[in-house]
Amino acid sequence: MFLYPNIYLNKVEDITIEFLKKNKIKALILDIDNTLIDYNRKMSSSVKIWAKDLKGQGIKLYILSNTNHKDKVEKVAKELDLPYRNLAKKPFKSGFLKVQKELKENSENIAVVGDQIFTDVIGGNRCNMYTILVEPINKKDFWYTAWKRPIERLIKNKYNKKITKEK
Repeated sequence: MFLYPNIYLNKVEDITIEFLKKNKIKALILDIDNTLIDYNRKMSSSVKIWAKDLKGQGIKLYILSNTNHKDKVEKVAKELDLPYRNLAKKPFKSGFLKVQKELKENSENIAVVGDQIFTDVIGGNRCNMYTILVEPINKKDFWYTAWKRPIERLIKNKYNKKITKEK
């Protein structure tokens, strides 16, 4: 289903090099808010280590964010030494396709990682990319995200029931 991710994990650090190789993923398009940083713009040391490890093993990482706060995205990108785009207009395809072109990878070799179904998952699915939904880092959200969370919870519950039946 269009609303379902390919996989649903607790956090970005659960994405391992073994998992990426098994799924032929060569690049990750990363969301920022509540995926890499929390509401207060703080990033854990484990995220920094995770990003450095994956880059060291040849995985390309790229930040794609809907935020209009360029300074916020730029700070995270510099901290992780990653390229970035803000004002992405996810779930529209244009931002994803621009990043894909820069990454020089086929869509089936790119995974989109984020905490929101209505931006990250739908956008990635529309571009035929592998989608990885992660739990938000913390419960506090911006108003424009908070109203969608109850709907996302329903979708996540259906997804989990579907996965359980398939096992």
